[in-house]
Amino acid sequence: MSAVAQSLTDPATRRMADALRMLAIDAVEAAKSGHPGMPLGMAEIAVALWDRHLKHNPRNPAWPDRDRFILSNGHGSMLLYGLLHLTGYDLPIDELKRFRQLHSKTPGHPEVGVTPGVETTTGPLGQGLANGVGMALAEALLAREFNRPGQRIVDHRTYVFAGDGCLMEGVSHEAASLAGTLKLDKLTVLYDDNGISIDGHVAQWFADDTPARFAAYGWHVVRDVDGHDVDAVDRALHAARASDRPTLICCRTVIGQGAPSKAGTHDVHGAPLGADEVERTRRALGWTYPPFVIPDEVRARFDANERGAAAEADWRARFDAYRKRYPGEAAEFERRTQGGLPAHWHDTVHALLRDADVAGESVATRKASQKAIAALARSLPEMLGGSADLTGSNLTDWPGAVEVRVDGENDGDNKNNDSHGLRGGNYLHYGVREFGMSAAMNGIALHRGYLPFGGTFLTFSDYSRNALRMAALMKTRAIFVFTHDSIGLGEDGPTHQAVEHAASLRLIPGLDVWRPCDTVETARAWISAVERDGPSCLLLSRQNLPFVTRSAAQIADIARGAYVLRDWAADSAHQQPVRIVLIATGSEVALALDAVAPLAAAGIAARVVSMPSTSVFDRQPREWRDAVLPPDVRRVAIEAGVRAFWRQYVGLEGGVVGIDTFGESAPAAALFEYFKLNTQALVDEARRVAHGGR
Repeated sequence: MSAVAQSLTDPATRRMADALRMLAIDAVEAAKSGHPGMPLGMAEIAVALWDRHLKHNPRNPAWPDRDRFILSNGHGSMLLYGLLHLTGYDLPIDELKRFRQLHSKTPGHPEVGVTPGVETTTGPLGQGLANGVGMALAEALLAREFNRPGQRIVDHRTYVFAGDGCLMEGVSHEAASLAGTLKLDKLTVLYDDNGISIDGHVAQWFADDTPARFAAYGWHVVRDVDGHDVDAVDRALHAARASDRPTLICCRTVIGQGAPSKAGTHDVHGAPLGADEVERTRRALGWTYPPFVIPDEVRARFDANERGAAAEADWRARFDAYRKRYPGEAAEFERRTQGGLPAHWHDTVHALLRDADVAGESVATRKASQKAIAALARSLPEMLGGSADLTGSNLTDWPGAVEVRVDGENDGDNKNNDSHGLRGGNYLHYGVREFGMSAAMNGIALHRGYLPFGGTFLTFSDYSRNALRMAALMKTRAIFVFTHDSIGLGEDGPTHQAVEHAASLRLIPGLDVWRPCDTVETARAWISAVERDGPSCLLLSRQNLPFVTRSAAQIADIARGAYVLRDWAADSAHQQPVRIVLIATGSEVALALDAVAPLAAAGIAARVVSMPSTSVFDRQPREWRDAVLPPDVRRVAIEAGVRAFWRQYVGLEGGVVGIDTFGESAPAAALFEYFKLNTQALVDEARRVAHGGR
């Protein structure tokens, strides 16, 4: 072992770190795959945090006021699994033996909902840190909203382990800058500064002055901490607790610490040590136990059940006292942290759909969305909106929204006597940080207590795509609002005009994508997104769209993703007209409706199907799908986007009117005509398909 490791003068504490090392080594060796280097290098850091600071209860991993722990460098998952197992979570040793195996509770990277005690799914580097920013933000805002003088029911911290890879990824820069600006003082990141990544020594491609960079973000930085000295890390954690800013603790470590020939090299990063090196490591550590065997005295030191139960019991006693004094606030806190909807939710839904229908407005769906947000926010105080510096375009704010600010930027008393530098509110300006915003929203949603939504242009969904994918993988209850959904954006040109984006987002499993055609469909999309236990995307127009009249039954059917908006109609001179189904979304629904009359005049009876959400429609029973899209009737789809996506609905014999090139800079109306996204093009394609391609 290196000299730094010998600075651990307490043999019992050193034994705890070595237990984590050996569990990681044994599990990776059994799986014949994995990343042992980080668990070996961060073992002492983990002991310092989990044994001396982390507030958690293994018997109840979800109690609201627990500290949150995030392994942003998720490839080192065995460090977390070892901690969860040893501290008392429902993660038996047999699951560690099944590391990386099918349907085990120990997948290759930590997955929320799979392993008890895992707070977020990590692996795509940097996003765990950004999730942590969202969690710390949720804690700060909940404390502002619910704490009262002498009554602190929200008072926990967020801890993140991160490595060089996390800090190279751009999303960590976005998130760290936001955290510093918002003074999220209960956020602490422990940086595993070992100088190694998969390709080797990072000095050749990562020479940042990381402490100076975080100091420039407004963080409190603790430099040059010996990451193999539990007492040194402990002191740094105490310093973080005393700071009024987020803290970065820079821990100097040796990757693979304890492995005699591989420590300090990239060889130990992402591959098993091998039988010979494992045996040499056992001897070097003085670890005489067989694989997966931990001595009782070490288990006893790790066991957090008793102190965890005591911490939760203390909180519940304080919450009971809070409930007696503030019964309404207590009930609201419980509802929101449990993810429930208010008792009057059905009345809200009815009123929102009724008002949108009665108003009959022909407005842009981004404007219809803003009206829906305003109505929902009156019933859902947990709504936490925002935008990536496009509020005036995305229209994600609403009358009565209160901007989240830091102290000194607005007036008002701090009625809750909280130490946060953050002022309360329900609308956040994320700045030009689409990826950071989306990843932070995932953290807010995972924390619970708020329903986050945030906006940007649809074309910029590319910037945040991996966070959208992670939202779908984790089933986070977050709503991503994407406006300016097509070439209808107009004069800003092809750099800003979405073409492939709707189809691309629909390909992400578990992500509900809505592209509504008017105010009523927009209201229904919002309702479905709020009700869903998972993420949703709303794709909204810049340009005004005509209002569509519907029956009450049709309004109800919108929730099924696709429905018959106009049924067969034909010239009376044709006794047995040819039939065809026109499928449309968003702004193109109006074009499909306009095509019905000229097709009827040509003896073709058209059914118009509005399909605002292919994702939702695909989940419907076969009977519904066949009733909406009769299998024996040919189909034509129209959407201002790439055509290939629609082949699954129209088949090879069907037709698609769309756009397979980038756009142009011109007014929207001129663009729709130039690209032949118009009623005549749809009529021509429908006639061709209806007559067998002739």
